[in-house]
Amino acid sequence: MTIRTILVDDEKLAIQGLQLRLQAFPDVKVIDTCSNGREAIRKIKTEKPDLVFCDIQMPGFDGFSVVKGVMEIDPPLFVFVTAYSEHAIKAFEANAVDYLLKPVEEDRLADALDRARTRLSEKRSREEADKLKNVLAEVAPDALPEIEDEGEPVAGRFEKLINIKDRGKIFRVDVDTIERIEAAGDYMCIYTGDNSLILRETMKDLERRLDPRVFQRVHRSKIVNLDQVRQVKPHTNGECFLVLESGAEVKVSRSYRDVVARFVH
Repeated sequence: MTIRTILVDDEKLAIQGLQLRLQAFPDVKVIDTCSNGREAIRKIKTEKPDLVFCDIQMPGFDGFSVVKGVMEIDPPLFVFVTAYSEHAIKAFEANAVDYLLKPVEEDRLADALDRARTRLSEKRSREEADKLKNVLAEVAPDALPEIEDEGEPVAGRFEKLINIKDRGKIFRVDVDTIERIEAAGDYMCIYTGDNSLILRETMKDLERRLDPRVFQRVHRSKIVNLDQVRQVKPHTNGECFLVLESGAEVKVSRSYRDVVARFVH
């Protein structure tokens, strides 16, 4: 997979330095560079890159304005690069893949690219699946349900780390430590045993980022990490409770009982 990339920065030396560092990653192809936000919006719409490394503070249109300016198309992924750490929270609010401080460190750059690869793999897998379903719906509609049932998720396309802005700080949470997730409108309560964090995201979008072989919805507003389940307690009306590693109990509604039964023995 080649990651078609555009670099946006009003400092020529900054672009040259990032280009040099990106040469260490064979799957990254820099297709263009831009020196201001207005130029970046135009080139992103024309060239449709996969990934954009974008400075935040630029004359005229800043990095956040660039993101807003390309929302009318299928936007690329963004990694913000800046010398000012106070922009970090706003960067993650803009759903950036990552946030890098200048001068860019090689290990942080590698981490950002790993996150971009995961997001792109998920996006492309979903697009290919949709194309296949559209074709099948026309030429073999009877085969579509069977194919959908047999499809196996690919582990590499799911998030391993999730950035969560909570109480004015950015937390980088290893998804394996997440015990359960509970929805409250457009906010998700993420529980990691002895800690809880609030993430502004819908449950539908969050589900797409998590491996369904591990994270299963057990209620209209609850997701559980099945690796954290230690006991199943039957309840009335065909419902049950899952007892988790921390001792917390999560009620499984009857409509989700069969889904959980495939994974919990």
